[in-house]
Amino acid sequence: MKDKVENVKDKLIVSCQALPDEPLHSSFIMGRMAVAAKEGGAAGIRANSVVDILEIKQQVDLPIIGIIKRDYPGAEAFITATMTEIDELVAAGPEIIALDATFSTRPNGETLDQLFQKIKDKYPDQLLMADCSTVEEALYADRLGFDYIGTTLVGYTKQSQNLKIETDDFAIMREILAQVKHPVIAEGNIDSPEKAKRVLDLGCYSVVVGSSITRPQLITKKYTDILNEN
Repeated sequence: MKDKVENVKDKLIVSCQALPDEPLHSSFIMGRMAVAAKEGGAAGIRANSVVDILEIKQQVDLPIIGIIKRDYPGAEAFITATMTEIDELVAAGPEIIALDATFSTRPNGETLDQLFQKIKDKYPDQLLMADCSTVEEALYADRLGFDYIGTTLVGYTKQSQNLKIETDDFAIMREILAQVKHPVIAEGNIDSPEKAKRVLDLGCYSVVVGSSITRPQLITKKYTDILNEN
């Protein structure tokens, strides 16, 4: 499994996701999206839900970062937030499982370190990626022992709402890279080839790009917003 994941080093991972309220929501479509990503040169796929992961595995032989997005009452964390999602994902077999590693509130008052220890006790060989939103969260996840540190949630949590990943030539990314010992996977608003190349040049292990490749409604809106300007 580790050998397969090493193929994404210095390369592009494409996030093939569509939520229930989005026009491309369909396991079949996500499978074909993964095929298109592979044909374009992607070295890996990030996918949400067991059904999407299983379909994508039928279509491509690329390593997968698997997640399950699920809302819990009273909790802010929603990306692979409990052991229930971990069990479901392990059964589906993605090479890496990503989970919310922010300081956001979690279901049932469980802490990140408690969940991390449960996972390691039950699935010691499973590779784990920490979806973080601040430098402090990334450093904490690194100390816990996550295999990969991700910048996935920068700008998407209460504690990071004023942060932008690209500010001051990716200052957040550079600070994380300078202090962690585990590989950093760049993700979150990496919305151009130039940004993707830059984060790899800075030393990130690989880069995940999603919406600017796989969400045509958002890609279209970039054009129409400009065309509709007065």
